[in-house]
Amino acid sequence: MESSEVISSIVIGIVIGTLGRLVLPGRQRISVLWTVGVGIVAAFVGTGIAADLGVADPKGIGWIEWLIQIGLAAVGVTALERAKAHS
Repeated sequence: MESSEVISSIVIGIVIGTLGRLVLPGRQRISVLWTVGVGIVAAFVGTGIAADLGVADPKGIGWIEWLIQIGLAAVGVTALERAKAHS
């Protein structure tokens, strides 16, 4: 992975984290930095899953890859919020 790909994945991760947080109902009690971190991880993992499924490089916008990434971010934000609530 080239440095430009890493930088673009981080930027995409910020967007993914925000979208993952927005699809969840109610207010989340985790910081924006945690949300961004979850989004970055979800972007990298979602890209890997999309590549394994063969949907990572479509001709046009990778909607399926984005949905996978946003879903992972929503799951990650929820899991982190629950973990913080129990501690």
